[in-house]
Amino acid sequence: MGNTRTTLITLPLLVAVALAVAGCGTQRAGDAAGSPGPSHPTPSGVTTPKTPTDFPCPGESPKSKAPAPAASPSSTVPPTDHYAENHGFRVAIPLHGQSRCDGLSAAGRARAALEPLRRHGDFTPESARDALTRLGYASGRVQTHEAGPSAVGFLIDIGASPWCVEGTMTSASTTAEAFAGYPDGTGCEPPRGGH
Repeated sequence: MGNTRTTLITLPLLVAVALAVAGCGTQRAGDAAGSPGPSHPTPSGVTTPKTPTDFPCPGESPKSKAPAPAASPSSTVPPTDHYAENHGFRVAIPLHGQSRCDGLSAAGRARAALEPLRRHGDFTPESARDALTRLGYASGRVQTHEAGPSAVGFLIDIGASPWCVEGTMTSASTTAEAFAGYPDGTGCEPPRGGH
């Protein structure tokens, strides 16, 4: 009975040693570290995303490219102010190509519609809304609000590209800019919250 007990104890030990000596889990000299196995060819139909292109739009003068700012020396200390990182979801998506031209045109029409109100000192949200809906936008897609005693803010959700036109009319000027919504999919409304 002593031999059986010794055999039962040493048998698992011998199996473990044999597996370790056999090289299970070792890497051979020709293998790449971390390689999952045989390499697979890249599918031929895969394309890489293109950088959006902008071109001068009708009525727009070509802009000269400003020289790139000199790179500041990088610090090894991470920034402690994470405002940009934490609020990036609130940055509107810019328009490119023909959509940018369509957006510039829509913004120009909004400014032109509001300019007579500005010159006459009519800064009521109702008047601004009426002027913008006369451009053909559905009343449910035009929002206006008082932005001070002589200022009105507006937001037009066009519902197609360009998706949104936003701006203000003050006693000094009328501004309007078109954009393609927000990264989190809230449409034309600036997202709320964050982290």
